[in-house]
Amino acid sequence: MISLAEFVVSATPPSAARTIAARAFLDTVGVALAGACEPAARSVQRVIAGDGVGPCTVLGTSLRASAANAALANGTAAHALDFDDMCFVSLAHPSAPLVPAALAAAEVSGAAGAALLDAYVVGFEIEGRLGMAMNPRHYQRGWHCTATLGTLGAAAAAARLFGLDAAQTRHALAIAASEASGLKENFGTMVKPLHAGLAARNGVVAAQLARAGLTASDAAIEGAQGLLAAMDSERPSLAGIADDLGARWEILDTGITVKLYPSCAGTHPTLDALLTLRRAHAFTADDVDAVEIGVDPIVPTILIHDRPSTGLEGKFSMPFCAAAAVVHGHVGIETFDLASLEDAAVRAMQSRVRMRVDPAIDPSATPLTQSRVSVHLRDGRVLTADANGARGYPDRPASDEELAAKFLSCAGAALPRERACAALVALREIGTHDDVAALMTLLQTS
Repeated sequence: MISLAEFVVSATPPSAARTIAARAFLDTVGVALAGACEPAARSVQRVIAGDGVGPCTVLGTSLRASAANAALANGTAAHALDFDDMCFVSLAHPSAPLVPAALAAAEVSGAAGAALLDAYVVGFEIEGRLGMAMNPRHYQRGWHCTATLGTLGAAAAAARLFGLDAAQTRHALAIAASEASGLKENFGTMVKPLHAGLAARNGVVAAQLARAGLTASDAAIEGAQGLLAAMDSERPSLAGIADDLGARWEILDTGITVKLYPSCAGTHPTLDALLTLRRAHAFTADDVDAVEIGVDPIVPTILIHDRPSTGLEGKFSMPFCAAAAVVHGHVGIETFDLASLEDAAVRAMQSRVRMRVDPAIDPSATPLTQSRVSVHLRDGRVLTADANGARGYPDRPASDEELAAKFLSCAGAALPRERACAALVALREIGTHDDVAALMTLLQTS
């Protein structure tokens, strides 16, 4: 079996994997530009501004920072709106840590776009194999996989771009294993996006430390007191899970879920089903007596806010998201503004939404992908829909046009239209760039 470190150093991703990675960069940079003005991102920016100027870009700002600080700021911004992509094997938001870590490492190492994409892919694969071994137990116990697995994925991507050898990369992954952390209890607060920033930063730092000669245990991941054991892994080792690294590609088999709603992925199948029913039957909130939503057992561990008091909590509230969909007929970034949260019609509808675990949902199905929706109308009709995934999921991928529209909408929060359009063109061709640093100049304010 090839070791994780050997895979990170030597793997040659197929072209189809690089294509998916390029789309992930486009999507993630877009949501980071929109997220850069969010309170969580602004807090991080204020902290890193005091550390002095560095060589790396802080997206959507005029700041430049060290590689670690840029990764921290951009990772936090990428996850601030919960509009970034998902993977249902790692149960993580893979790109929010991976893209910022890779961009920072590429800027300081002078890497080309092709190397950037390869680094993303190997980081994604490391996260995927860890997710297969550790979930769902790891996730159900309260660990946030974007933070835990994302730290190791970011370390792998940075190690690749820094040109570490297999021994150094092994140490980088072991260092990252001791850095990994992140609690789901902080969902619905500014700490959740910070998790992605910390994972990106810690991955970069792990690779830098390993390059500088810091060593770590060879058993940091699978040892008796290693990552798997300490963090409640479903399986005790990677045996039989990592054996096909380099032969099978998780990014191709499972794919990446692009979010078309800026809320927790656990809401998306329900939102798709509700909005489809609303369009098909032309009902309004005044017509609705109750909405009943059946979900799998993991969803209630994530959607923990029944009556949200902030926009961040609203992203993790099925009653709020469903009510907003029924009242407004769409769910977008503005849905989670304070005005929408306090909207009397949404609040009234919210009290008529009930979510429960539905034992009829296939327990073998991928978590967060199934939903059963019943809309009880005041005229006695009951409209039902069973959701299996949502738009943007790998079997119903976002089109190039949808990705472009999402990018321009998000980028417009930080960049003038002309600059956003130029960035869209450049990011679509990111794999052809000889110098990633030149591309990054498009993504800053003056």
